[in-house]
Amino acid sequence: MNRIPPAIVILGHNSLPIAKKISAHFPGSQIYGLIDRTSHTDINFSNFGETLRELFATETPIIAICAAGIIIRTLAPMLSDKRAEPAVLAVAEDGSAVVPLLGGLHGVNDLAREIAAALGVQPAITTTGDIRFRTALLSPPQGYSLANPEDAKTFISNLLAGAKVRLEGKASWLSESNLPLAQPSERIAPDAKLTIRVTEKAVLPAPDCLVYHPQIVAVALTKLSNIEPEIAVSLVQKLLENAGLAPASVAGIFALKDEMGNPALEAVSQYFQVPVRFLNLSELVELDSIEFIENQAAQIALTAAGANSHLIECDRTLALNCAIALAAEPLDASAIGVSRGKLAIVGTGPGGAPWMSPEVKQILREATDWVGYKFYLDLAGTLREGQQRHDSDNREEIDRARFALDLAASGKSVAVVSSGDPGIFAMAAAVFEAIDFDAKPEWQGIDIRVAPGISAMQAAAAAIGAPLGHDFCAISLSDILKPWEVIEQRISAAAIADFAIAFYNPVSTQRKWQLGRAIEILLQSRDAKTPVILGRNLGRPGQSVRVCTLGEFRPEDADMRTLVIVGSSQTRIIPRKYGDVWVYTPRRYEK
Repeated sequence: MNRIPPAIVILGHNSLPIAKKISAHFPGSQIYGLIDRTSHTDINFSNFGETLRELFATETPIIAICAAGIIIRTLAPMLSDKRAEPAVLAVAEDGSAVVPLLGGLHGVNDLAREIAAALGVQPAITTTGDIRFRTALLSPPQGYSLANPEDAKTFISNLLAGAKVRLEGKASWLSESNLPLAQPSERIAPDAKLTIRVTEKAVLPAPDCLVYHPQIVAVALTKLSNIEPEIAVSLVQKLLENAGLAPASVAGIFALKDEMGNPALEAVSQYFQVPVRFLNLSELVELDSIEFIENQAAQIALTAAGANSHLIECDRTLALNCAIALAAEPLDASAIGVSRGKLAIVGTGPGGAPWMSPEVKQILREATDWVGYKFYLDLAGTLREGQQRHDSDNREEIDRARFALDLAASGKSVAVVSSGDPGIFAMAAAVFEAIDFDAKPEWQGIDIRVAPGISAMQAAAAAIGAPLGHDFCAISLSDILKPWEVIEQRISAAAIADFAIAFYNPVSTQRKWQLGRAIEILLQSRDAKTPVILGRNLGRPGQSVRVCTLGEFRPEDADMRTLVIVGSSQTRIIPRKYGDVWVYTPRRYEK
């Protein structure tokens, strides 16, 4: 699986340039900044210790741009199991030093080298084994896993004391290192008491033998439609066991695109902690063997494993077809086929970054593509390297939704950007409408989620007090997608029911009279002294929030950037000391 993106923690604004330079090198990373001392960060925090300990507990790699002593004192009470320690590094504020502190089993030294290379400095690596042998036995490179890390400490100590080691199997990172490898004539000699074994087989490790499993196993699955996820996992387990293969040697799970989204595939992927990737039928290699000529699973496995691969196991049951192929070298599954497409419909809130939830920020950072109305994409912020932006007109919601769905179906991770909350008069409904009415089979496998945002009515209410403190409703005055007669009925019913009402889309250049008619309907059952709140450009430059009464309210007081809240019969105005007011609707209803 891909490594977890690091958290980059800063305590002052002077550290931001270095943090951004490091962040650009690690897609998906987030910059954490101390409130009141930093700005333009992804996540704000007020307590350094609590934040660092929370990240550490969730095994998130930590790059803290501050003194190493602060980090050590903060995390010292949590240091009990080095196998669960994420990589933790200290970086000087000016980028002149990169010091790995914790996480030897999780590649902290390699991470330090990457950061140092990005900053143009030398990492301060102090691990004796890494320095002397020019390799990290505790944290092998991507594509390999160490089966018995608990034996590594004593093993390395013996190496440092002068013991020689036999290398069984092939791995260039070991053969090209400075390890004291026994020569061919010495490999059976008594003085070569240590062994490093590189094998895809499930073998029993020993204290004097480190076992590394190369991720060269490609598992292909077909005919999954009617199988329970737990059964699929057990069948793959059994097939690996029959072949004598270690689960840690599995590089990925592979299937055809029409299986995208199948729960059984997701379950197998999660169990083995490897990605699931999808291929087109046209991409599959042709088989010469009569035995496997009509077995798509065998074709998929060999296609994924690449040149010089060979099939070692194949099972065709009534439940599913499964095939296993061995690659000549460790596989980078992320470069094979496509991943399951993702579509997240996100709400940025009424304004920019300060209004976005951490979930929305993370989705935007991880997405490969942003889709939305140009103005809303501008509010979402800047793209990282490699991301694509797709602008469209604000009136093209359904076409925009279809485009985003097609993009996700191709394996992309797409963020459809709305302002406010995407489920309130926004893009979430447009996406599901397209799915419902177009019913494209290729959209069925997309991983779709909705990430809520702060709605305009919430922002307007919060700016003036609590006018939505009791029962309320929201009505759009746009009659583009629904008849005006329906809108009038709803206004009248809400007014009679004594709801506080949030009006979206009150006027536009093409719709001038509707708001005036809405006011007329309200005045038929609502007192002229009822408070009205007009929130304009909420969360953006030029924000204003004004309070008047229903009797004073005129259509020209609002535009398309205005959110209107009309109070109920219970809504009250509280004068403030210097002329402003609070508006709220009591929780208790008195008639």
